[in-house]
Amino acid sequence: MLLLELVLCLMMCAVGLGWVARHFKFPYPIALVVGGLLLGLVPRLPQFPFDPQLILVIVLPPILYQAALLTSWNDFKANIRPISLLAIGLVIATTLAVGAALKLMVPSVPWAVAFVLGAIVSPPDAVAATTILSRLNIPRNMVTILEGESLVNDASGLVIYKLAIVAVLTGSFSLGDATAQFALVSLGGVLIGLVLAFFFIAIHKRLGDPFIEVITALTVPYCAYIVAESLHVSGVLAVVAAGLVRSRYSPEIVSAEMRIMARSVWNVLVFVLNSLVFILIGLQMSEVLDSLGRYAWGDLLMWGATISLVAIVVRFVWVFPAAYIPYWLRGRQQAQAAPPQRRELLIISWCGMRGIVSLAAALALPVVLPNGDPFPARDLIIFLTFFVIATTLMGQGLSLTPLIRRLGVGAQWSLADEAKQVRAALSTAAITAVDAHVRNAQVPAAWGEAARAEITSHIALVAPQGLEQNAKDVFTLQLQRVAIRATRAELIRLWRENAISDELMRHQEEILDYQEAQLPVDLAT
Repeated sequence: MLLLELVLCLMMCAVGLGWVARHFKFPYPIALVVGGLLLGLVPRLPQFPFDPQLILVIVLPPILYQAALLTSWNDFKANIRPISLLAIGLVIATTLAVGAALKLMVPSVPWAVAFVLGAIVSPPDAVAATTILSRLNIPRNMVTILEGESLVNDASGLVIYKLAIVAVLTGSFSLGDATAQFALVSLGGVLIGLVLAFFFIAIHKRLGDPFIEVITALTVPYCAYIVAESLHVSGVLAVVAAGLVRSRYSPEIVSAEMRIMARSVWNVLVFVLNSLVFILIGLQMSEVLDSLGRYAWGDLLMWGATISLVAIVVRFVWVFPAAYIPYWLRGRQQAQAAPPQRRELLIISWCGMRGIVSLAAALALPVVLPNGDPFPARDLIIFLTFFVIATTLMGQGLSLTPLIRRLGVGAQWSLADEAKQVRAALSTAAITAVDAHVRNAQVPAAWGEAARAEITSHIALVAPQGLEQNAKDVFTLQLQRVAIRATRAELIRLWRENAISDELMRHQEEILDYQEAQLPVDLAT
């Protein structure tokens, strides 16, 4: 009965919060944190028992996997230095700074526990930031850096989180051992992810059924995470590595029907999982607040504000030197690129919103130690984590758009501009394929005029409008199929040669998928 109540609560809250986010036009994580906050203020809410260790297993794999699938591998490689500095260096710096701040304010909290909180709130979540940035036509490299940072910093933050948890459980810590273990579990996780990615790619090529393909795709992140964790390496990095590899091969191994189904399934699944975690934290918050009765409310608010401020300030202190020092060390004359603009660095520094990963990690904290004692300051860590998430999402998230407009940061690039540049190549490939099919079929050339005119009119995929589906001539439908195949082949060729971005590739691929799905079944198979 409790499970049914939880499911019903989840569905109702998810629908309501989703409507609020869409109606007021702000990223849904902000609506989720507000909903969780309001739930936490309701007294005597029913408690739903759950195993904390299952939170990471259930929630993280699909969320990280979808993020990896949508990450541009080429852009990721091109920005690997700033991504690494943010995703590894900044995570370590934030963990140390937040841990030291908590220990200074609450001396009764052990150092290892303080660093657990630091590891939990160290990785920012790029969902809210990139949602806003993508609407404002911000330079693509900024979005790529934030997405890449969010992808890798979740892994580095959770590796440090688990090392800190082990230190709390065992009561011992060695910096040398921790460093070696960090490298081992990271490399091991990446290796497991690569092996499983190629294994599932080989399987996927032989499936041929969209329903089975979607189910198989859903098993990849969970399989990568569980296998890696069972081998005591990073399951998060395994999922990320598998997703990046899969995204590189997806255009050639996945059917159009499967992609259409998978897009909807992934979007719904990720939204539901995000809603689940925020609802769970809201349901637990009233109990957490009751257990924190030994602390004064003024102290709790001051600690939460201080931890939030430390997390925000450390990001500013790190971003600007990390961006300029390599440029200064190379020398201005030898630098291959211009130094980053201060306005762009200011925006990157302000995009430090915490989100679902931090919340899931806080909920996954063990309840008791091996000796049966309660986990030290567990409720305080959960409260401070939610405070940081609420502060950064609502404070930085809601002020990001006005800040960008105030700074006047815009982009010379847009998806529409790049689409115009690739339009001619795609339409030429489609018309060439249509003409060749007409010649090989030995039919009058006029039979291909309708298809040529349609291609010329829409110039292959400028807008999501399908080719004419009411044509009575079967040969015309065949030409539509030929044109789509040729256009898809040309699109993949341009993408493989890095002539177009991954974002444009996915955009045009989605349009092609819907066009192909509209063809009669006997022609589309």
